[in-house]
Amino acid sequence: MVLIWIKNMNKRQSVAIVFGGQSGEHEVSLMSAKSIYDAIDKEKYNVKLIGIDKTGQWYLGSRATFLLNENDQKLIKLNKENATHIVAKSDDSEVTLHNTDQNTAVEKIDVFFNIIHGSTGEDGAIQGLFEMLGAAYVGAGVLGSAVGMDKEIMKRLLISADIPVGKFTVIKKHQLNSLDLESISHGRHYPFFIKPANAGSSVGVNKVKNFDELIKAINEALQYDNKVLIEEYIIGREIECAVLGNDEPIASVCGEIIPHHEFYSYDAKYIDENGATLKIPADIPPETQKKIQDYAIQTFQTLECRGLARVDFFLTEDNQIYVNEINTLPGFTNSSMYPKLWEGSGISYSKLIDRLINLAIEEKVNKDYLKKAIQHTYNNN
Repeated sequence: MVLIWIKNMNKRQSVAIVFGGQSGEHEVSLMSAKSIYDAIDKEKYNVKLIGIDKTGQWYLGSRATFLLNENDQKLIKLNKENATHIVAKSDDSEVTLHNTDQNTAVEKIDVFFNIIHGSTGEDGAIQGLFEMLGAAYVGAGVLGSAVGMDKEIMKRLLISADIPVGKFTVIKKHQLNSLDLESISHGRHYPFFIKPANAGSSVGVNKVKNFDELIKAINEALQYDNKVLIEEYIIGREIECAVLGNDEPIASVCGEIIPHHEFYSYDAKYIDENGATLKIPADIPPETQKKIQDYAIQTFQTLECRGLARVDFFLTEDNQIYVNEINTLPGFTNSSMYPKLWEGSGISYSKLIDRLINLAIEEKVNKDYLKKAIQHTYNNN
């Protein structure tokens, strides 16, 4: 299998950009897919678009007709009218897309470029499907995606690796009736943050300043997950660092988010075009940048990530550094922080896409080698 993949590296690879999905970040994913498609080297890759609607159905469409209102984040949506309803199948070690109406193969796919942000796309769910298909795919695997999405597990693993994170408490939905929220509130200094443990891009996140806001914020967070984090409010600058690679990842220059809202909320990220200023590179001392880059790589490796991730930090006035969270499938429009950080580090948007596809193929080759070795051992026993 390894030899087959290496031999086929010279042929034009078929890459399927997978986007949309059932999370609250559906529209953001559509915008990311549009940018990737427009920038990818189409002489090098045979590019296909797979849109997943909000009910989980898969469609194969063309760039010309697949996206409606494509330049408006609020109104963009899938146009399924001329698209083909499909499923993905694995046949003789090849992954193919099948027309569900005719039950016929319509496309062979070499690499899936998954850009579904949030639940089902960034939490290990679709990664599990790709693994079952035996497919090459961009980004972290099942484990890295799952622990990267779950902020409680992420923080516990980082603590075990001596990577600094802010103080936090976890509340689970079934505990609410037995918890004394007033005592929890009185044990902290307002303000602090309430967020779902499993959600992306500030979805369901609120900064609370009193008990009434606490109750409201917990109820909102529980709409997105059955587990809620109460996190201390760290006064500091918001610094972000991008990571790229598999076994030997590298870190980008650091960038700073300067929110124009009270904090870097979902609206500030995606809805309000003036919601924040991105400053790349961040105005920080070289030794501070190096320390953040080291923490970013350590975070990436501790959480078993692959391919890409953006690690978000707080930097306090006394130069203390705290990891806020990791994003294993960060926003990927040509104006998003992740590609902008690499652009500031000397890697263009189109070259970044190329690197990620190559990393996906590299990971596939390594997995196939292991499968072949295991099968050889099994057959000889």
